[in-house]
Formats: sequence, structure tokens, C-alpha cells
Amino acid sequence: MAAPLVDSFGRVHRDLRISVTDRCNFRCTYCMPEEGMQWLPRHDLLTYEELARIAGLMVERYRIDSIRLTGGEPTVRAHLPVLIEKLSQLRVPAGDGEPGRPVDLALTTNGSTLRLLAHDLAAAGLRRINISCDTLRADRFREITKRDDLVKVLDGIDAALEAGLDPVKLNVVVMRGINDDELVDFATFGRDHGVTVRFIEFMPLDAQGAWTNDQVVTQAEILATIGAVYPLEAIDLSSSAPAERFSFTDGRGEIGVIPSVTHAFCSTCDRVRLTAEGQFRSCLFALDEHDLRTPLRAGADDDELAAIVERAVGAKWAGHQINQVHFIRPSRSMSQIGG
Repeated sequence: MAAPLVDSFGRVHRDLRISVTDRCNFRCTYCMPEEGMQWLPRHDLLTYEELARIAGLMVERYRIDSIRLTGGEPTVRAHLPVLIEKLSQLRVPAGDGEPGRPVDLALTTNGSTLRLLAHDLAAAGLRRINISCDTLRADRFREITKRDDLVKVLDGIDAALEAGLDPVKLNVVVMRGINDDELVDFATFGRDHGVTVRFIEFMPLDAQGAWTNDQVVTQAEILATIGAVYPLEAIDLSSSAPAERFSFTDGRGEIGVIPSVTHAFCSTCDRVRLTAEGQFRSCLFALDEHDLRTPLRAGADDDELAAIVERAVGAKWAGHQINQVHFIRPSRSMSQIGG
């Protein structure tokens, strides 16, 4: 019998983030160092069958209705459409014998391979996509990612639109002194291309551990800068989604802001995470992980796996407490946890 996955604060969890790899073809400075990363051995990664097994358990037992694939860069893992097709078959249980509805299946990617993959991903059952791109300037793109691939990313955005993925969203991590002078440029790009740009406050998950609060460009600053050129109004929607949404008053689309640092959404958080090697996490900033790979490969049944999941969610904390004196940053970087 399906039942909600609820923590001790009454938060119902409906969103599962699955990292399929810790590897990436970029070296974004806020995510990983340019050199020296130790990649997971292939045999440590969950297979697509194992990922589908855990995802199926979460959907069928707890009515998880949203799954997002992340990395690292998920498209560097071979045959990704095979996993998409497996997950697209999952159905969220409905009551009174009604047929279940499909899971909302999404992907976060840097976009560099989408010209090759977008149509195959859509054909396999992918519904929507988020593309990470932190600058529209070629020289700055090289500086941030250590790669000369901006043209590929921009072409990948076009490929996602052509493949019928909807919505296509652009994720921009805003960093003071790095790309905060491009806020209006990104807003213009979104309006012109029919994509939703989501501006993300810089979080303390960089591999170098160099994050400081003064590098954070706040939601208030982002909205003031864009609103001075393109007037905005808040979209009042009750949702557990992390982004606060704002529409352009002339009707030409919207933007989102994820104020993870200045206005944390922890009180309504509905997501849990699975790392590429099968560690279950109740929070992006969690200090502990719960091993699902070992029992899974030892032949554990669904009840045994569910007990681990429920224990982890039952112990979920109230929030990450960034900027509090007792905040402790996770020992792993974003690429190792899953974005």
C-alpha cells in the first residue's frame, strides 16, 4: 500500500534527485577543481537496473512523483536514454483502482552534448530539462568551465527546444564579481529564446572550500537589477519548488530565483537524493548518508531498503543553517553529491 514519505517536521517528500555519475566534461570553478578529482570506479556506480529498482520502490511505495537525473554531468554516462526509458515506465499509484500517472521526469545538464542527444532523450520519455550556463560570454565561459564550449551549449539549448522538451530552463549560478553583470543579458536571452532563466544564489558547495558570504548576489539584488529594465511581478503559487517565480509585466515570459542562502526553502523541502554510488541523502547539505548499494547487492528485499529510506527521512533536520555559526559544510562537493 502506497503511503507518503513524511519526516518528523511533517514535510511530505515527492521529489527524488538521482545522480548517475560523478564525472563531468567541464571543470566549473564553483563545483570541482580543475585537476585532481578522484572518480568513482565503474563497479561502484549503481547500474541502470539498480537505479530503476530504487526509483521504482520510491514511486510505488511513497508516491514520489518527480524524478530528476543529475551528475556530475549525466550525459557523459553511456546510453543514458536507456535509463530514461526505464524510468519513464514508472507510474505513480492512484486510488480506487484508477490508472497511475507518469512520473515527471527531468534532467539537469550542462547542455554541451544535447545537439547529439536531445531527440533521443525526448523519444525515451524525458519531459523537461534544465541547462546550466553561467555566462553568455565566450572568454568568461572558458574561465569558469575551463572549456571552450559555449557555442555547443547554446546550440544544445536550441536542440532541446527543437526536440519538444518543455519547459527548457536555464540555470545560472550568480557569483559576485564573476557574472553578476550579466543578469539583464540573461533575462533578455530568456525572453528572446522562450526559455525560463533561473538565477541561483551561490552556495557553499565548491570543491575548493573558498566560498564566502560576500560572494552571494542576493535575490533582492537580482530582482532589482532585472526589474529596473524589465518590470517584474511575483507569481503567487503555493509550491514546494525551490524557485520563486516572477513574470515580466509585458507578458514575455518569466524568471525564477532560487534564494538558497538568503531565503532558504527548507521548511517546505520535499526532495531526497541518491548519489551515483547508491548513498541516500535527505538533504543536499546533509552530513550523513545511508548506504543502499550494499544491501541492494546483497539481495535485500523492498521492505529492507524501505526501512533504510524511512530511517534516513525520519532523521532529516529542519534546515541547512547556512550563515549560522554552527553551520558545517558537507565533506563532498556538488559534483560528488549530485546537483
